[in-house]
Amino acid sequence: MSYQVLARKWRPRAFAEMVGQTHVLKALINALDNDRLHHAYLFTGTRGVGKTTVARIFAKSLNCERGVSATPCGVCGACREIDEGRFVDLIEVDAASRTKVEDTRDLLENVQYAPTRGRYKVYLIDEVHMLSAHSFNALLKTLEEPPPHVKFLLATTDPQRLPVTILSRCLQFNLKRLPADMIGRHLVHILAQEGIYCEAPALAQIARAADGSLRDALSLLDQAIAYGGGQVLESEVRAMLGTIEQGHVLDLAQALAAGDAQAVLERVHVLAEQSPDFNAVLAGLISLWHRVALAQAVPAAVDDELGDREAVLRLAGMLSPEDVQLFYQIGLIGRRDLPLAPDPRNGLEMVLLRMLAFRPAETEMAATTPVAAARQGATVAAPPRQVVTQGAIARDMPSQSAKVAVQPEVAQQAMSAPAAHGDEWTTVIEALRLDGMARQLAANCTLKSRDGENIHLILAPTHASLRNKRMEERVQQALSQHYGVAVKLTIDIGVPQGDTPALIREQRELDRQQAAVEAIRSDPNVRALQESFNARVVPDSIQPV
Repeated sequence: MSYQVLARKWRPRAFAEMVGQTHVLKALINALDNDRLHHAYLFTGTRGVGKTTVARIFAKSLNCERGVSATPCGVCGACREIDEGRFVDLIEVDAASRTKVEDTRDLLENVQYAPTRGRYKVYLIDEVHMLSAHSFNALLKTLEEPPPHVKFLLATTDPQRLPVTILSRCLQFNLKRLPADMIGRHLVHILAQEGIYCEAPALAQIARAADGSLRDALSLLDQAIAYGGGQVLESEVRAMLGTIEQGHVLDLAQALAAGDAQAVLERVHVLAEQSPDFNAVLAGLISLWHRVALAQAVPAAVDDELGDREAVLRLAGMLSPEDVQLFYQIGLIGRRDLPLAPDPRNGLEMVLLRMLAFRPAETEMAATTPVAAARQGATVAAPPRQVVTQGAIARDMPSQSAKVAVQPEVAQQAMSAPAAHGDEWTTVIEALRLDGMARQLAANCTLKSRDGENIHLILAPTHASLRNKRMEERVQQALSQHYGVAVKLTIDIGVPQGDTPALIREQRELDRQQAAVEAIRSDPNVRALQESFNARVVPDSIQPV
């Protein structure tokens, strides 16, 4: 007996064997069991989600010799003939190959006659959107008022191309793309029944590559079994699909999290030696940032199907949520623009370097504004965004810059920050080696008490989501290193006693910004520009450094 491919061998023969699509099955089962049958049904959805399969099971339910029900027997003559594709009263038509109006008229000329074998004559028209406008017109009247012994089952991947006159005469059911985890579980079940050894990460890769289509997943599984010589192994599937090892993506992400541009480029060089699909590399990195964001918000939601859960959690602790969102967005835009790059590798490198370039720096940048440079009493060229001019200055002065001399003593007043807050906890925070969520957790607490090795902190309820066991452990370890003893840390949710270090830092930045703005406005050179050339100062363009 010849080999039967998995997609055909494991095609469901009853509603109970269907994978997913519960919202569609529930409506059809209730209609069959309660004898509330419509004369025309339209099944829509992408390829491989079960449109034709649902239609065939529905036809079997209508014509089972034991009666109309949602559970056809599967053993009577009608059920067997439908499963084998030779039931005379199930007329299956591929509309893509029969688009002419003559074909449609030939198909419908026998509608008036009673079924030969079954209870109903069922017309199953696949890819119905391929019919011509004249064919739709020929179908319309019959579809509106068919004989009681006729049912129409239409299937399409592009319902928007159907005339509204056709849509309005059908009950519509949209079959959804299947989630990768659901496809993966079904593949595990099939291989267990087939007695074929598999590795879970290999099936996870196949499920993701199927992109929501169970039929595509089964075809890839057939290919993987042949490629692996009767086994489904992760390394073999990766080679077959042309994907890269997850460890390479993790290494790349860790270099980005560390802000190490040299390490990032070295990782890309290692990847390039394997001649990968750089678009797939970027897609894998984007998927990883999604999982890191999940780990930061809901750690329990991170799965371990790729065996990298601990690494993902470590990355979540190394980065702030804002950094992760920034990396994700840059990755999405970069993937869209990657085909425009002169070379795919160069395009990937630029996307990665862009992630580092746009990541907010922890330390202050060098002086680039008039106020910053004037800290040393210099005469600087102010870009138009710093001092915006109107009227005569647009004609009489260079368009690229305006000379602004700020007195040193005025600049010193602008850059002087308020006196450091005397709170002990603020001083400790500035000395701790913390970053990411752990630093945010510590900075949004106030010190309730410190008794020897015991430190008690209060965290505001508005920041309660920052607290979890992993972040508390990181803060505790940093405190132990700072004090040189094993610290026992307690963090309670409550009303903070005084301002938190985060609030103090925010207020300090606001005060410095206001001082910088006032220094620019009061500077005699700036005022001279305003009086002589009707210039104006844009406060949002002034940044203290």
